[in-house]
Amino acid sequence: MLAPGVVHCRFVRKDGQPLVFQPGQFIQVHFHYVDGSATKRSYSLATWQEPADGASPTLEIAVSYVPGGAATALFERLEIGDSLMASGPYGRFCLMPGDFNRRYLLIATGTGITPYRAMLPLLARAIAERGVEVVVLQGARSPAELLYADEFRAFADAHPGFRYLPCLSREGPLEPDTEVCRGYVQQQLPALLPDPRRDIAYLCGNPDMVDGAFQVLRAAGLSGAQIRREKYVSSR
Repeated sequence: MLAPGVVHCRFVRKDGQPLVFQPGQFIQVHFHYVDGSATKRSYSLATWQEPADGASPTLEIAVSYVPGGAATALFERLEIGDSLMASGPYGRFCLMPGDFNRRYLLIATGTGITPYRAMLPLLARAIAERGVEVVVLQGARSPAELLYADEFRAFADAHPGFRYLPCLSREGPLEPDTEVCRGYVQQQLPALLPDPRRDIAYLCGNPDMVDGAFQVLRAAGLSGAQIRREKYVSSR
């Protein structure tokens, strides 16, 4: 369990082959309702893979449990060694090879943080090779809901060009030396001084956050091409 109601799952392909994907892409898990009708759910890959490898032997995702949800029931009853059917990878919510920006603003709520975890090796290379700066602004209600926070803090400690900034909408205890802001991420975004001359922004998570942050960034002068979005909606 990553947080109350969020589980981290690790899978391997039954054929033993790695899954080649671009960080930021997602897979779709296929299953059936109790009445036999087919359905599917999308999950961004959280797998941390080195750029030189281009593939990983494991597939890692974060799953939000929704009370009464069909997908939740599927994942809750999984045991070690059980199998799922999935397809993919899909999506274009990825870092682009042609980017020449000076800073990335990576903004997320909930499990919207998972693509950024997968991007960390590519971001490390961008920091080293072209001196790019990276800010991860992660919104949550409490410290317990900051998914992968320890990993992002450790990455920030190891990479001076990387800043991890949690944003809490409710009060909660934190380590005394932890940098943190209060409120919603779209409210705190102006403090990062978005600048169309240097920034590319990624927005992933709650649709209200994505829409609100998009308006803030557009008001700051960023073009639509400088803002890349992916909305997460929890389905039953």
